[in-house]
Amino acid sequence: MKYSMIAGVVAAGLALTVSGCATYTGQTNAPDDPNRTQRGALIGAAIGAAAGLLSGGDAVERRQRALVGVGVGALAGGSIGAYQDRQEAELRRKMQGTGVEVVRQGDNITLNMPSGITFGFDSASVQPQFQPVLDNVAQTLVQYNQTVVEIAGHTDSVGTDAYNQGLSQRRANSVAAYLGGHGVMQQRMITVGAGESRPIASNDTESGRAQNRRVEITLVPVEAQQVQGG
Repeated sequence: MKYSMIAGVVAAGLALTVSGCATYTGQTNAPDDPNRTQRGALIGAAIGAAAGLLSGGDAVERRQRALVGVGVGALAGGSIGAYQDRQEAELRRKMQGTGVEVVRQGDNITLNMPSGITFGFDSASVQPQFQPVLDNVAQTLVQYNQTVVEIAGHTDSVGTDAYNQGLSQRRANSVAAYLGGHGVMQQRMITVGAGESRPIASNDTESGRAQNRRVEITLVPVEAQQVQGG
């Protein structure tokens, strides 16, 4: 399988970053504990700016095959880049003026959303002011349906590991449920809770913790070579 390549392409699609807040539940190490900070910094350095797929290639491949089974066509060769070009242009148009940054790297498209608009403190309910943004994302996903959609939740380091993992999973599930209720096929979506394990910034500062509180949506094209054979 080519999924050793997905680690390099790891964002072979669209990562949507949305943010929320974890709650403090009395962990032994405080958020500014140097040992915890060092651990987070090492993890962040290892994964780089984009966490990429958390569900793994096998999970994505199963979704790809399922989509082909229900009649979603697979993309081949150079058509993937052109497909992402059109999707990027549509997303830039719909995200204009929202404060959402759209970044393109190769065939990867990342939407970075500002902190505080997605979930309330210690909540997995999508805030009303975030719903119009998700509406536009859903419309684009329905239009460009030849992708697997991984929705991964992330938190900062405030709170216990177990609590943050559960909160991140609930937030990912909430986003998936919202998108599903707005026309995105359930067969396309994978939800993952990463908790505090994938920081993209230092947890030493509030601004860094705000960056780490997010949900990422990664779109992986349904590629012809991935769904043929055995």
